[in-house]
Amino acid sequence: MSESSTQVDEIAKTGCKENTFKVIKDDPSLEPFYGDLLLRYERYKQLKSEIESKEGSLDKFSQGYTRFGLHRRKGGLEFREWLPGAKELYLFGDFNDWKEPGYPLQRDTFGHFYGFLPDKPDGSPAIEHASRIKLRVLTFDGQWLIRNPAWATFLIQNPTSFVYDAVFWSPPEEWRYSWRSATRLPLPKSLRIYECHIGIATTEPKVGSYAEFTDNVLPRIKELGYTAIQLMAVMEHSYYASFGYHVTNFFAVSSRYGTPEDLKRLVDEAHRLGLYVLMDIVHSHASSNSNDGLNLLDGTDYQYFHHGERGSHPEWGSRLFDYSKWEVLRFLLSNARWYLEEYHFDGFRFDGVTSMLYNHHGIGVAFSGNYNEYFGMHVDLDACVYLMLMNDILHNLFPESFISIAEDVSGMPTLCRPVEEGGIGFDYRLGMGIPDMWIDLVTNFRDEDWDMGRIVYGLTNRRWNEYTVGYVESHDQALVGDKTLAFRLMDAEMYDKMSIFISPTDRIVRGIALHKMIRLITYALGGEAYLSFMGNEFGHPEWIDFPRAGNNFSYQYARRQWNLVEDGTLRYQHLNAFDREMHHLESRHAFCRPHLHQWIMIQHNQDKVIAFEKGDGLLFVFNFHPVKSFFDYTVGVLWPGKYVLQLDSDSLNLGGFDRIDKNVEHFTRPVRHHDRPHSLQLYLPNRSCQVYYCVDMEEE
Repeated sequence: MSESSTQVDEIAKTGCKENTFKVIKDDPSLEPFYGDLLLRYERYKQLKSEIESKEGSLDKFSQGYTRFGLHRRKGGLEFREWLPGAKELYLFGDFNDWKEPGYPLQRDTFGHFYGFLPDKPDGSPAIEHASRIKLRVLTFDGQWLIRNPAWATFLIQNPTSFVYDAVFWSPPEEWRYSWRSATRLPLPKSLRIYECHIGIATTEPKVGSYAEFTDNVLPRIKELGYTAIQLMAVMEHSYYASFGYHVTNFFAVSSRYGTPEDLKRLVDEAHRLGLYVLMDIVHSHASSNSNDGLNLLDGTDYQYFHHGERGSHPEWGSRLFDYSKWEVLRFLLSNARWYLEEYHFDGFRFDGVTSMLYNHHGIGVAFSGNYNEYFGMHVDLDACVYLMLMNDILHNLFPESFISIAEDVSGMPTLCRPVEEGGIGFDYRLGMGIPDMWIDLVTNFRDEDWDMGRIVYGLTNRRWNEYTVGYVESHDQALVGDKTLAFRLMDAEMYDKMSIFISPTDRIVRGIALHKMIRLITYALGGEAYLSFMGNEFGHPEWIDFPRAGNNFSYQYARRQWNLVEDGTLRYQHLNAFDREMHHLESRHAFCRPHLHQWIMIQHNQDKVIAFEKGDGLLFVFNFHPVKSFFDYTVGVLWPGKYVLQLDSDSLNLGGFDRIDKNVEHFTRPVRHHDRPHSLQLYLPNRSCQVYYCVDMEEE
C-alpha cells in the first residue's frame, strides 16, 4: 500500500493544500508511507466533502442532537430516532401510563422515525419534565423490544427492574442552571491535569455527588496548583465497576452523581477557579448491555457496530463502532460537540485510541517503533478518518480553547499533528510507557541497579514535534490487582508507620524520598504536560475496587481518604506539600510546556546522578544513590551567574532531613564541564533532588 516518496511532489495534483504533508517534511522517515498518508487524507477530504454536500456543512452535521431525540418545539414535542432494523416504533412511558403499544412514529426510507406530540389543551407539553419514556420496537422478524432512545440526555435506574429508564430532561426556565463564568477557558499555558472520578471522591464509603465534588474537591485541586481537571465516568454507564468505560448512554451524564444541572454547576465553578475542564470520552467501544444501551437497539447487531465477530472486542467484551456508517459518524461527532456546547467542557481525553486505530486493537502486538507497524492493511482507516473529522470540526469551532488528548500506547506517528499537515489532529498523547518503566524499576530492581540512562531515555523518548502528557500513575495503576506507586514503595507500613511521632522505618524513608523524586523528574522531563490521578499527590495507600459481587459490594476501596492528608500527624501531608511546591515552581519558572529549552548534562550510572537544564534558568539535580551523598559535585551549566535554591525534596516540611543550607548562594566558574561553558559545585544528599534558578537570567 505504501508508495514512493517521489509522489510528494504530486500533492498539488491531488487537490490537497500545499502543506498537507508537512509531517513528511518534518520526518523524512515517513516518505515510504506517503501513499498511506495520501489515502487517509483523501478519504477524509472526500467524506468531508460528501457530508457538506448532503448535510449542508460539517458544522450542521455535528449538531445532530438538535434534531434527534425529544425536543420542545412550538406547539408540541418533536421526536426523532434512527433504527433501520425496526419495522415499527412506538414511544411510551409515564405520559401515557405505559399503555402499549404507545405513540406511533413514522418511518422514512433511511430508517429514521419521526413523530410530533401536540401540547395539551392547557398549553403544557404532552410529556412533562423528568418523566420516564421508552421505545417499543417491532423488528422485521416480528420481535417486540423495549429500548431506551439512543439520544436520551438523562436516565435513572428503575428501582424495581434495575434497568435504566430514559428521562425527558427539560426543566422550566427557572430551574435551569444559569451560567456565571465564560463559556469555556482558553488552554492554560501550563497543562497540569488532575484526573478525577466523581463517585469515589468522598472519604465516606458511598457514591459521591457532583455537588460534593464541586464544594469539597475543586478547592483542593486549585490550592495544589493544577490548571486542569479531567473528569472520568461522566457518560452514563449502568455498571458502576466498569469505571465509566462501558458506556450505555452516550448523551446522558451519569445520574448516580446527580442531575445535569449539578454537573453544569461543577464545570462553571471549575471555570470560576480558573481550572480548564477535560472530559474522558469513550468513542472506542460501547457496552454490550442491550437492556440499557445501544447494543441490539433495533434488533440487529450491526446498527451502530460492525457485524459479527468484528463488532465485539475480544478482551473488553464490548461492542465496536462501524466508523464507515453515516449515522454512526453523525452520532459520535454530535456526541463530542454536545458536551462542549451543553456542559461547557473545554476538551477531551479520548479513551482506547489504540483500539480504534488498528483492526487488531493492539492485542498481542508489542509496538517496537518500526513504521511498518503504523501503516498498512492492519490500520482501521475509517476510524482514523472519524478522528480526523472530529479534530477538524472541534478545533475549528473552538480554536482558542479546545484540545484533544489521545490514549494511545502504540506511538503512531502523525497522531498528534494537525489534520492539514497530514496528521490525525490530536494535540497530545499520553506517555503510557513512563509508568510502566517506573513500575518495572521499583518492583524488579535494587536501587543500586537502577540505570540512569534508562530513566532519561524512558522519559524523553518521544516524537519531538508531537506533544506528550507525562505521568507517573493514572487511574490505570490504581485499579484492584495493581498497586499505587506509594504502596509499591512502602507496602503495608503505610498503615501504621506514617506517624510523625515515631521514627520512620527505612522503607518509609526510602518510599517518601523516591515518591517525590520520581514525580518531579517525570514532571520535568516526561512531556509537555503533566497528569496525576486523584489522591496520588499524597501517596494514597490503596487501590480502587468498585462495589461488585466479588467484594460483597463494598465501597471500602471506592473512595479517597482525604483524612490521611488532613491529619497533621501523618507523613502524607509531606507528599501533598511537595506536590503543591512542584506546581507553584512551574508557575514561577516554566519547565513543563511546549518549546522549552532542555539539555541533559549528567546521567551518571555509578553516582546515580541526573542533572539537566530546563526552561530559562532552571537547573534540576537528582541523586538517586541509596546511601552516598556528594560534596562539591561539579555540574556544567549554560548560564553564568548566581544560582538560588527553589525546591528541595529534602526539606523538613516536605518529609526530608533538611541537609541543604538554603542560605548558601552558588556562583558559577568559567570552567567548561559536561560540554557546557560554565560550572558550579553543589552538595547532593542521597535520595534527594534540588532545583536551582539562575537569578542573573532575570537581568537579561
